Amino acid sequence: MKITDKILVIDLEATCWKSNESRGQTSEIIEIGICVLNTKDGSISQNKGIMVKPKHSTISPFCTELTTITQGLIDEQGISLSDACKILREEYDAYSYTWASYGRYDLKMMKSECLHKGVDYPLCQDHINVKELFTEAREINKKVGMKVHYKYWVYPSKELIIEVLMMPKT
Repeated sequence: MKITDKILVIDLEATCWKSNESRGQTSEIIEIGICVLNTKDGSISQNKGIMVKPKHSTISPFCTELTTITQGLIDEQGISLSDACKILREEYDAYSYTWASYGRYDLKMMKSECLHKGVDYPLCQDHINVKELFTEAREINKKVGMKVHYKYWVYPSKELIIEVLMMPKT
């Protein structure tokens, strides 16, 4: 894997429901949180939240509770996944830089959504799984869930990812 001097830090939010209340809806990306981490000096730039309108689902009260994203916000500010990916390509040159996310969920979700919606995948194939990096840096012997990570951070966010990426290597 190539590690570039800038890393795109991405945190996706997607539609979700409490247990079986989805009634035929599918989980879809509703926000692409992104910023650029300069690995030389640790500076952050181009911090942005791109709201994405889902095609086959709506924002549930449970989803709003977890993400603070409302249906009204998506109706007002949301754009298509295609347009969101265009922003990643044009404003972030996303295919040229390694990108990072917390776990594999964002990687799988982005690839799946692009495939199912016929959108060109905008990101580099080089991906850093910060959850794995965290377990290595903390010398935790097994892959851990969020309960262990909560001891260190309240919620995995772009800030968490940046902190882990900037940890000194042992």
